[in-house]
Amino acid sequence: MLESEKGARHLTRPAHRRGGHAKKRGISDEQVCILVARDRTGQTSDFVTGKGQLTATRLHTWLEPVIDHDVLLVTDGHPAYRAFAREAGISHEAVNLRAGIRVRGAVHVQNVNAYHSRFRQWLAPFHGVATRYLPNYLGWRWILDARRIGSAASLLSAALGKFPQLVVT
Repeated sequence: MLESEKGARHLTRPAHRRGGHAKKRGISDEQVCILVARDRTGQTSDFVTGKGQLTATRLHTWLEPVIDHDVLLVTDGHPAYRAFAREAGISHEAVNLRAGIRVRGAVHVQNVNAYHSRFRQWLAPFHGVATRYLPNYLGWRWILDARRIGSAASLLSAALGKFPQLVVT
């Protein structure tokens, strides 16, 4: 996503008028990287990893603690994933999206692509989100996507940090 300093009183760059577009093509330091890991059951982990290109170092920082080493990591063709999988000793399959190959047998990244699409559609009515609040919006979407909280009262309780506790006897 394009970096946004929405609401900031002191910008680190010239102000964008009426939204904004990246001046550089592709992924650049003008954009914030959101890493999404999702399994076939819908369990999701998402992280704001920083500005610019995704690197193997960032993957070690964010992804390695949340995945098992006996999984098959299925990704697009970005070289950082290949380097990360090799260094971490994880099985890896890449799907070549540029060549139009979206599915190769049971190997695909459509689950993550669908999540990205739903996240962007959900963000649209907000007319831009400040980058500093992006993890909060990811958490909010994570709750809604899996229907983890079913009522407005339980959403308010969770927002206040009050979660139901299990009592084990």
